[in-house]
Amino acid sequence: MRVLFLCTGNSVRSQMAEGWARHFHGDRIEIYSAGVAPVGLNTNAVEVMAEVGVDISEHQSKHVGSLLGTPFDYVVTLCSHANEHCPIFPGKAKVIHVEFDDPASLAVGARTQEEMLFHYRRVRDEIKAFVEKMQGILTQEE
Repeated sequence: MRVLFLCTGNSVRSQMAEGWARHFHGDRIEIYSAGVAPVGLNTNAVEVMAEVGVDISEHQSKHVGSLLGTPFDYVVTLCSHANEHCPIFPGKAKVIHVEFDDPASLAVGARTQEEMLFHYRRVRDEIKAFVEKMQGILTQEE
């Protein structure tokens, strides 16, 4: 099974989802992430994932167009922008939309690094909960 996590920038949410999915399901599922307008890996995302033992420091942001030839079983959009701009994938790809807040946007007004990381940690944990249940969700979607 192949799963793509798609977000706008492929910098935070989709990278976290890819990291968690590899951590929990990497032995059973091929995991990818991409963005509709990639901007590079966010260092705060790397930091909060490392706090829980998931290393995403070697991940690279990539444009969804680079994966259009890959036959995915599921494409999971993680923000409304990606959901609205999700390309059509060949084959039987089923699109699932699960909305997560953008921690970078939430952290804009943060007064301290700790206050900023609070938003990244919250979203990290919400994505973890979704990915932990992902196998069951994907099975139900079939």
